[in-house]
Amino acid sequence: MKNLFKNFGIFFIIFILIIALFSFMGEPKAESKRVGTETLISRINNEEIEKIIVEGTKIEMQLKDGKKEIVKKETGESLSELLSNFGVEKEKILKLNIEVREGEGFDYWLVTLLPFLLPFLLIGLFVFLMMRGVQGANSRAMMFGQSQAKEFTKDEKHKVTFKDVAGVKEAKEELLEVVEFLRNPKKFLDLGARIPRGVLLLGSPGTGKTLLARATAGEANVPFFHISGSEFVEMFVGVGASRVRDLFKKAKKNTPCIIFIDEIDAVGRKRGAGLGGSHDEREQTLNQILVELDGFEPNTNIIVLAATNRPDVLDSALLRPGRFDRQVVLENPDINDREAILKVHAKKKPLAKDVSLRHIAQRTPGFSGADLANVLNEAAILAARKNKKIIDMNELFDAIEKVMLGPERKSRVITKKERDITAYHEAGHAIVAHYLPNTDPVHKISIIARGQTGGYTLKMPTEDKHMHTKSEYIEEIAVLLGGYLTEKSIYNEVTTGATSDLRRATSIARRLITDFGMSEILGPRTFGNKEEMIFLGREITEQRDYSEKIAEQIDEEIFTFISRATKMAEKIIEDKKDKIEKVVQELLKNETIEKKKFEELVKD
Repeated sequence: MKNLFKNFGIFFIIFILIIALFSFMGEPKAESKRVGTETLISRINNEEIEKIIVEGTKIEMQLKDGKKEIVKKETGESLSELLSNFGVEKEKILKLNIEVREGEGFDYWLVTLLPFLLPFLLIGLFVFLMMRGVQGANSRAMMFGQSQAKEFTKDEKHKVTFKDVAGVKEAKEELLEVVEFLRNPKKFLDLGARIPRGVLLLGSPGTGKTLLARATAGEANVPFFHISGSEFVEMFVGVGASRVRDLFKKAKKNTPCIIFIDEIDAVGRKRGAGLGGSHDEREQTLNQILVELDGFEPNTNIIVLAATNRPDVLDSALLRPGRFDRQVVLENPDINDREAILKVHAKKKPLAKDVSLRHIAQRTPGFSGADLANVLNEAAILAARKNKKIIDMNELFDAIEKVMLGPERKSRVITKKERDITAYHEAGHAIVAHYLPNTDPVHKISIIARGQTGGYTLKMPTEDKHMHTKSEYIEEIAVLLGGYLTEKSIYNEVTTGATSDLRRATSIARRLITDFGMSEILGPRTFGNKEEMIFLGREITEQRDYSEKIAEQIDEEIFTFISRATKMAEKIIEDKKDKIEKVVQELLKNETIEKKKFEELVKD
């Protein structure tokens, strides 16, 4: 229907243009004056005419004074008949210089033939446009089962290689083997080695799985076919399988090459997990992918890379040897990798001379590569909004907090009491964190609302940690309870502002018992089997593998851990009330406290 309206619009515009052209060609020239027959007779009788030109129904008079006038006569009537009918004397007619012209050239053919040909031309044009629309619909219908993969050829100008990917050293070393297979497969085939068919990239969102896949193709200098797993599945049965066949057919024509299937868990989930065990379109697509992987000949030089952040939901047939048997894990970068990633993304950004990317890397533990790129982008936006030409540390620090917590909400209207409570709450977090030995140092305190928080205390580790002790978790619970307990100590009541802190504290205490086996009473074991209900894509419930008696003991142990952390925090709050007051007064005055100022306030 859309193409029908489009073609009709084109047809209508062409029709209007032809009519306008025809009207223009039929109009008299601008320099000749249109007059009546009586004027012609009068000019002849007064002998004012130099020459008369007769052309069809048009009579053009060239007067002796140089002017031109035009008279229209009836069709089929000659000039002599016209003059005789008006009683012009023959002597006057004989004195006239009369020239008769026959129609010729473009004007003649346009005026003579166009009225007859125009309807046929318009009908033919209309039929042509309609046929073209129908052919386009047919071709699109035939293309419905074809692959929608984006192809990046090896001659692309902006080629990505391993030099453009910072960090992930082990992943790049693993993929270098794939590059060698693509560059020189004969070396391996001569030794009887089998070329790997599938490599699965595993990692959290933003760790660079897609970028690393493109870099592998760029390093090997081969074509790269990129498609998302969701692009295979359609509402029509068989379309996904058809697109899989078409994708591998294109790849075989461009061998050696790399096929990259992003978010493969969209089609690679465990089969038979649907309600009733239905064999749906997604399962047919997965079956076709498995068949295509098995159908490679020994010398077929095609590598299939796939990426997912949900390896636990993938079908076991995908992961067996001979298919995606190689798994490359991409973790969040450590401090050195974060600094390298920041250097890559800072190449085209004008940074101030005092900017330390190492300091930014220290302040962003747990950030992925995409998060770090977003930090530098947000810093550039903040600097541009301030009409600056360079990016300094203040914009970078603000960008980190914006990515972590959200934008500042300085316009939020709060009462003086709420502002005071927020200041005491954040001061309590900071003081407890400062005086406990196993907690991360405080980098910033603020009572400016960001995102969903009314205020925040920013703690950053001095080094990347992969294992944590029981003491560290207990002290973290004490820090979370610090704001709640400070409010209770100052105002003898509590507010709803500590809801999130209490939820996190309870969650940590439960994980200490059920996941980490750190309970002295319940011993070194886990509790609860958290199997996922795949057909809904999320965990519905926990399968309990313990009795009601054990459940009561878990609740008692949670209470014990929280009570222990509470006593720890209460003692610090009671002993350091003067320090809390100093921090609160500074917060109420300036709204934020940086690490250096905080250490000055709390030093003994």
